Amino acid sequence: MELIPAIDIRGYARMSPEELRRAALVQSLFVPGKLVLKQWETDRTVLGGVVPLRAKLKLINPRELAAAYFNERRELGVINLGGQGSVEVDGRTHPLGHLDCLYVGRGARAVTFASAKSNQPARFYLLSYPAQKTYPTIGVSFHQVKGVALGSVAQANARTIYKFIHPQSIRSCQLVMGVTCLEPGSVWNTMPPHTHLRRSEVYLYFKLKAKEPIFHFMGHPHETRHLVVGESEATLSPPWSIHSGVGTANYNFVWGMGGENQDFADMDAVSMGALR
Repeated sequence: MELIPAIDIRGYARMSPEELRRAALVQSLFVPGKLVLKQWETDRTVLGGVVPLRAKLKLINPRELAAAYFNERRELGVINLGGQGSVEVDGRTHPLGHLDCLYVGRGARAVTFASAKSNQPARFYLLSYPAQKTYPTIGVSFHQVKGVALGSVAQANARTIYKFIHPQSIRSCQLVMGVTCLEPGSVWNTMPPHTHLRRSEVYLYFKLKAKEPIFHFMGHPHETRHLVVGESEATLSPPWSIHSGVGTANYNFVWGMGGENQDFADMDAVSMGALR
């Protein structure tokens, strides 16, 4: 499992564009027939992708976790970005359609991923954090979650937020996870931006059209930088960094957070006039 070091706020300003990409952009998560895991040092985040074909794929237990099994001291969120699939947890099978979510609680010993059709495989996105309490393994369908509409067409940021793993939905120890979908004609997300020093955040952008990348803004509000992001690539946002983006067409992204506060509205707003 590749280790991605934390981004130091002092060293960040001296990074070249390529160094910043290596530190804050995660690529090649979804490889057909493979399970890929990467660990980000901040908040001990583990993110990954699983694309089963004909054979089922088991959740491995990387030696870097020094655990008896992956979920011994961790919780896990799974969102299916592909075709129909299923996740088996300790002998119980949980079907997952497109954009359905499964929370796997601490203590789950055996986790296996499968696709219903190898020519239309599931694409499971994984996000995991340490857990100090056990909550039940439970799934939720995308169609069961009531979206919250935000933004406006006039500001090119009309979007709907779906909260899957959250204190008012699926309970967890520290993981918060969901999906944001932008309306046609809207391209901005999370603008004006914010920081939250009590937790870090990961965005996984998906349903990007060919040759229509995302320009993801990050960094200290007084010294912002940007990343050019493609389909199914993830951005890593330290607690001190803004995380916002603009596309060349509408798009979707999975957001996930871990830290000491699960309140979705816990944000330190940054005024547009303060950005540099």
